Amino acid sequence: MNILWAGGVNNPMDSIEQLSYLIFLRLLSERDEQAAHIEKGYQRVFSGAWAKYAWGNFVTLTGPHLFDAVRGAIEKLIQLPGLSETGQKLFRGAFLKIYDPPTLKAVIETIHQMDLAPHEGHDLKGDMYEYLLSKLSQSGTNGQFRTPRHIIDLIVALVDPQPGRRICDPACGTAGFLISAYTYILRRHTKPADLARGIVDGQLLKQAQWKFLEEHAFTGFDNDANMVKIAILNLYLHQLERARIEHHNPLTTTQGGQYPGTRYDVILANPPFAGRVQKESILADINLDTRDTELLFLKWFLDHLTDNGRAGVIVPNGVLFGSGKADRKMREQLLTTCDLQAVVALPSGVFKPYSGVGTAIFIFQKGRPTESVWFYELTADGFSLDDKRTPIEGNDIPDILAKWPNREEGPNSFRVPAERIRGNGWQLTPARYKPVRFDRVQHDAPADILAEIIRIEMELAERAEKLNQAIRAK
Repeated sequence: MNILWAGGVNNPMDSIEQLSYLIFLRLLSERDEQAAHIEKGYQRVFSGAWAKYAWGNFVTLTGPHLFDAVRGAIEKLIQLPGLSETGQKLFRGAFLKIYDPPTLKAVIETIHQMDLAPHEGHDLKGDMYEYLLSKLSQSGTNGQFRTPRHIIDLIVALVDPQPGRRICDPACGTAGFLISAYTYILRRHTKPADLARGIVDGQLLKQAQWKFLEEHAFTGFDNDANMVKIAILNLYLHQLERARIEHHNPLTTTQGGQYPGTRYDVILANPPFAGRVQKESILADINLDTRDTELLFLKWFLDHLTDNGRAGVIVPNGVLFGSGKADRKMREQLLTTCDLQAVVALPSGVFKPYSGVGTAIFIFQKGRPTESVWFYELTADGFSLDDKRTPIEGNDIPDILAKWPNREEGPNSFRVPAERIRGNGWQLTPARYKPVRFDRVQHDAPADILAEIIRIEMELAERAEKLNQAIRAK
């Protein structure tokens, strides 16, 4: 990233995009080479007129020759025979933005020297790309802020996605939720002995479960074409080349015929909640009289969950207590058509330094009305809540996960019956329901207290008299 910035590629989004193209080209070339050595009669992808676009060729070139070769590869690769659907989406409308030849050469050499091979069953490619994406998050460019990984992992753990389930993030950004769900499923189906060695391979999954996981389990939408490309490569580097990622705004257009179209077993999301959609653009089928994206997305979640489908989503605090007609309608519908199992209040510093807005996590399951809601007030997430977000010891997340299976009550957690919530206008602010806790204090008997007071007063009087005598003696 520093090489690109020094070379004039100052937009972090452009930097990630350009690195994505080059990393994909290297991996595609290496896969082509491996297949040529293993499979008899294999027809190389990079052969004939396409041979000059193979990664090995870039490493030997310099100056204008390198620039022309890389530009040709990036701009023409979409025409490559046999290019996967993933590659076609990634290189649609692609062009080279690294105009300084020495910078381009330095970037090529850096990528070429990267160790992208698996080590002890752990694939480092995805970790490397996640690191690059963290730089995008730190930049705050164009309002693209990634949800912190530990918050994503917490939500995924609470939802507990299973093999054979269709999982969707309708505002997927860099695909962090989808990758976390994939990793969670693998971890839950890895032998304990391998987990102890740091290996997460999903070896206990059956062949049919693997096939479904790779080909049908994951769907993501985003209305930013650049983010779609980043999500595609992020999933590709995590062995999810066939995940379905689309450039699509689910609030304004539908897919799969009549609304709601495809439904999903699991929805995981942190949708944008700072904007308002033009009224004429909103799908009429959503049937909610508001332009607020946070409410429209919440309605979309309910409409697109299967019966017994589960969701874990982040909402701004305004959804918890908003007094508007659409706010109240949405909360009522959530609690009467779904089992709202948990409301986890997050500290306002979770998204700093870019936003101090208060947020909460909703965990709910569609198909039956809510009987009671488990509230948890998370006060510390393992990082300081200032702009620096440095690691600290305080962390409530292990406590949440420990209490979650039985919805245990404690200093930060409590249950509230749905009827009580209904009687409060369906408001979901934890402070409205938090029990007042009184600590029992053991006091001495009144007679003993009075005797102690008398003793102290007598002692004070005696000392005062001695002091008075000393003053008179002078």
